[in-house]
Amino acid sequence: MPLKRLHGPALVSLASATKYTCPAATRAIIRHIHVSNTTAGIVTFTLSIGADAAAVRLFDGYSIAAGAILDHFGLYVLAAAEIIAANAGTTNILTLTIDGEEELV
Repeated sequence: MPLKRLHGPALVSLASATKYTCPAATRAIIRHIHVSNTTAGIVTFTLSIGADAAAVRLFDGYSIAAGAILDHFGLYVLAAAEIIAANAGTTNILTLTIDGEEELV
């Protein structure tokens, strides 16, 4: 499976919103989550697999320093119709990019 961009780069809003939905009859593997903060202030970041709830968060109000970048490498497998949702403590400041693979099942 070739690595490809699944989302972004796109700004993250204040309200939790779906950033990626695994297509029907597909399995997705999330390999890389990149978040950048180009402002002069700290901004919190929350990301979950599934509808946003404390039990499914990978990042829960994670502080990203001014001018900092978060590069998170992992192996998260999503089944068809599963989503990744994200939000930020300040709207339209953080930029999110998600890379991974998709394969038909």
